[in-house]
Amino acid sequence: MLCARIFGIGLWGPGLPGWPASRDRLAGAAPLIAEAQAPPAPTLLPANERRRAGPAVRLALTVADAAVAMAREADPALDPARLRAVFASSNGEGAVVDDLLKTLADPSEPLGVSPTQFHNSVHNVAAGYWSIAQGGRAPADSLAAHDTTFAAGLLKALAETVAEAAPVLFCLFDAPLPFPLSRCRRTDFAFAMALVLAPDLPGADACARIAARFEASEAALAQPRAPVLAALVEGNPAAQSLALLETLARGERRRLAAPLLCGHLAFEVTP
Repeated sequence: MLCARIFGIGLWGPGLPGWPASRDRLAGAAPLIAEAQAPPAPTLLPANERRRAGPAVRLALTVADAAVAMAREADPALDPARLRAVFASSNGEGAVVDDLLKTLADPSEPLGVSPTQFHNSVHNVAAGYWSIAQGGRAPADSLAAHDTTFAAGLLKALAETVAEAAPVLFCLFDAPLPFPLSRCRRTDFAFAMALVLAPDLPGADACARIAARFEASEAALAQPRAPVLAALVEGNPAAQSLALLETLARGERRRLAAPLLCGHLAFEVTP
């Protein structure tokens, strides 16, 4: 069993503009109008990098920065430059990849692929921009596992927290794909969440405790209790995390499951 404490939470999605503004909506204490919205430009990036960053990077950095800021309120000694990170995305920077494919398919384009566009198309671009923004030299991994990316990323982040006995940032994100890529991979709106995980120590001033293990049997994805949240799950791979976020907002104890390749990740959240 992998156990950790959650010290920081970041969130962006339809009608969910950040964790503080969204907590009551997730808990059912305030109405949620699920209107898609673009995240603000991440101010932690230098101006040049901010202009070059694609929509998925801006989305990821918005929630990562918010989660770290919240964690530092509980532990001011937390240094973002020394914080390990796991970035997980099913699609990566799809809008940039779409631009590259259009350039390659256009015979009238004599200049070829822009180096800046190519640089921003790689899957670890969000992790790279995060390291640049924080001046960090700590490991920052990037992974994808198609429809099981949420579980894969969470498992990796938990395992690293336990193995290294150190805090880890987990950032899960997916931005909308343009047509015709959207016909192959449904991603209707921007959605991202981030958690700052830390070792499971007694007396820690954390939001919640999470314990997880991989099980080699199939299980259905745990759904949010609120219908308006459950309706969002199919619209973005990263929204598979909504049952976890709802549980954190409600302050409940709940056992959850998320498919992971040939099995599933079983995890329990405790306030």
